[in-house]
Amino acid sequence: MEKSLWYADVLLPLPLPALYTYRIPDKLRNKIKSGMRVAVQFGPKRIYSALVKRIHSDKPPGYRYKDILSLLDTAPIVNDYQFTFWDWMVSYYLCTAGEVMKAALPSGLKLESESKISPFPGFRDFSSLSDSEIKILRLLEEKTTLSIREISKQKDIRNAIPMVNGLIFKKAILVEEKLVERYKPKTGTFVRLNPTLDEEKTSRILDHLLKAPKQQELILKFLEMANLFTGVAIREVKKTVLLKECGASPASLNSLVKKGILLLYTKQIGRLSMDDVPCSPLKKLNTLQHTKLMKIRELHSEKDVVLLHGVTSSGKTEIYMHLIDEYVKAGKQVLYLLPEIALTAQIIQRLKRVFGSGVGVYHSRLNDAERVEVWQNISGLKSEKSYRIILGVRSSLFLPFSNLGLIVVDEEHENTFKQYDPAPRYHARDSAIMLAKIHGAKVLLGTATPSIESYYNARTGKFGLVELMQRYEELELPEIILANFYEAHKKRVLTAHFTPQLLTAIEEAIEKEEQVILFQNRRGFSPFLECGTCSWIPRCKHCAVSLTYHKNIRRLVCHYCGFTIETPGNCDECGSPGLKTKGFGTEKIEDDLRILFPGVRVARMDLDTTRRKSSYENIIHDFDHQRIRVLVGTQMISKGLDFKNVYVVGILNADNMLNFPDFRAYERSYQLMSQVSGRAGRTKKRGKVIIQTSNPDHPVILDVVNHDFKHMYQSQLKERKYFRYPPFYRLIMISVKHYDKNKVDKASGEIARDLRKVLGDRVIGPEFPLINKIQRKYIKVILVKIERGKQVEQGKTVITDTIRHHEKNPAFRSVQVSIDVDPV
Repeated sequence: MEKSLWYADVLLPLPLPALYTYRIPDKLRNKIKSGMRVAVQFGPKRIYSALVKRIHSDKPPGYRYKDILSLLDTAPIVNDYQFTFWDWMVSYYLCTAGEVMKAALPSGLKLESESKISPFPGFRDFSSLSDSEIKILRLLEEKTTLSIREISKQKDIRNAIPMVNGLIFKKAILVEEKLVERYKPKTGTFVRLNPTLDEEKTSRILDHLLKAPKQQELILKFLEMANLFTGVAIREVKKTVLLKECGASPASLNSLVKKGILLLYTKQIGRLSMDDVPCSPLKKLNTLQHTKLMKIRELHSEKDVVLLHGVTSSGKTEIYMHLIDEYVKAGKQVLYLLPEIALTAQIIQRLKRVFGSGVGVYHSRLNDAERVEVWQNISGLKSEKSYRIILGVRSSLFLPFSNLGLIVVDEEHENTFKQYDPAPRYHARDSAIMLAKIHGAKVLLGTATPSIESYYNARTGKFGLVELMQRYEELELPEIILANFYEAHKKRVLTAHFTPQLLTAIEEAIEKEEQVILFQNRRGFSPFLECGTCSWIPRCKHCAVSLTYHKNIRRLVCHYCGFTIETPGNCDECGSPGLKTKGFGTEKIEDDLRILFPGVRVARMDLDTTRRKSSYENIIHDFDHQRIRVLVGTQMISKGLDFKNVYVVGILNADNMLNFPDFRAYERSYQLMSQVSGRAGRTKKRGKVIIQTSNPDHPVILDVVNHDFKHMYQSQLKERKYFRYPPFYRLIMISVKHYDKNKVDKASGEIARDLRKVLGDRVIGPEFPLINKIQRKYIKVILVKIERGKQVEQGKTVITDTIRHHEKNPAFRSVQVSIDVDPV
């Protein structure tokens, strides 16, 4: 590096609009590179791990620069492709580079500043200290330095922070900000033979150990496991594995180590399984699948993005795998995006069966250290073997790919591809298309129920379109039966929340030892409780919502902020006893089924039952192996899962989805009902779907019955064009939040007024949303509808300039304003 390069522009993990420039000390000048982490001081005291983006010799004008404190990496952890992708995300989603950096890097790579405490040299005035303060000093004598968090954990020290502040004031301790490394490589202890021993000497040692049979057995097992003196490649032997295989105690091993026969050594081992596994060949595609694969290849030669619209159980995944195989053989990396962590359990098995240890997984259920190691593996920093295929959810877009050839976006219509809070509020499908463009890669979008925007792009020629409208092995699409919930209630023939048609179908399936999936898109036992006398409803004190009743924990819970209370015995308003449950969630359905079908194993799959790391896999594994007869769930069970013995699917309340006040309600209702219906009858015989509704003549429900996506698409397209919604217009939603309702009213009103001066009737609002208070903050939203094309960029500029202008107003400095581009 040239000597004139003195400065580095760095990204800080803070919501700041600009890069900051620091001087590179002479000792780091030949080591520092773009993409490395450095320690910098920002503000009077705080230390941050920043990311070097640009190195240059331009002296920063207008402010006094600081030096970089230290270099944290030996090689870049972020590459140029990623920086280009981050820049696009900042520009398109109107967020800051620091917010993107914070979302992109796994937590283990984001070093935190922590206050470290050490004794003040020469302090002797112990008479002025309390007993707790003296205990803190004694702890420091033992450990030299401690963090406030470590002191707070001490059981005999109360109010640690005031105690520390008192010691600082009395000049009894020093406080220094230090960066704390979260990620620690995993190490293991291994065993090897003393290199001075050959086969003859080892044989003599074994003879001398006749009186110590356990030690002799341990050496023999070690020699066998290590392949020593066999002419075969020597294998490393882990201490714990050796002891387990041999059934020996650590004392026996320690004796051999003391005698100098065996040696112990420690080495870094990965948390990721990279062992070679036996692979099976790809399944042969049928004629129709092969034709569609050829069509995708042909379209990819002309277009970067192709939409594969295939009905449920048409064999889309097998087409993906054949296409992935082509890119892997060409030496390219492949990203396979899924909308839900739950889907990874089944797909990873199918991919590993063919591609073996070359498949990696990346999602939030991995711990911090595992995510760091996946990151390092993809970047090629710490692994001899690199993943060629990554299966992941939206966060996997940020991985350090350097040779990306293909991105598969499965279930591309899913709204869970959208990140809501915090910023960047990106859509993984749209971002994947841009990421592929940066890498010169191709994108395959796949779904049985395309989003209206994607299908419109395909029909108008922006994307390629391939349609697969026949199920694998020519199986029929499921029969869909409508059960009139209103009539059943009126005639008093309901059993719990089941119509006779649904209950009969469940009974018949259980008798035939078939499996059943029941869909209810609301978790909990009951959406709310209500007083039968005065109609009082328990509500969250932090949010403008009712509390959901959870019978298993006997509490009322807010699904927005987590606030919880014990279930009240009496009404808080009139004192009447016995609050009544209203409506039903997945927990109530599970409860009813156990009463109606005693002895039949029922399981539930929703957010409440899948909080632990392996809970998704356990439920899916048990259902797949028919240990569960009936599975009740929310939209987690509605997509992508493949079960061979499910022939009955029940949708318990179709009306809730249809009546939701959102312009996408009909589209989403069609997608959810079609997707969950697609779980039925995927092998051997035709499945049956029962939809419970009070409005059986609703056009969307009839489209679901007739499997008529195109009719739903055409009717929705006409409405959206008339009312100025996507795909004809772009939406940008501005949310204004504050604890003071009056401030929200005033700030949102002024922002909307200034936007209308330039954008006119494209600005709608401000209005309170359906839930106008969350976590004690009142919310108002402004919706901006902008024609597609250059006007979008101009509109974004107007919006950012207007918001920045209002942020400078002291009256609104504490008001939180967020921008959501392309809200879903």
